[in-house]
Amino acid sequence: MSATQVLAQQAVDINPGLAAIGFGASAIGAGIGVGLIWSAVISGTARQPEARGQLMGIGWTTFVLAELVMLIGLVLFFIAGG
Repeated sequence: MSATQVLAQQAVDINPGLAAIGFGASAIGAGIGVGLIWSAVISGTARQPEARGQLMGIGWTTFVLAELVMLIGLVLFFIAGG
């Protein structure tokens, strides 16, 4: 077996570990994003209570987008790890 084939075989063996690191990074990023989103909604509501409805709508929309990034990371974890 050539050196290139040995290196290629070893590279395949690290995919599940790299996939787990990538999913962890996407989950941490989504967690930070969700915290920042709701922090801004709470702060905006405290400053201008009459805008609560509009801020909540924006908050839920951006929350869904942040969680979608994490779910994409989960799907890629199963694709790359399997």
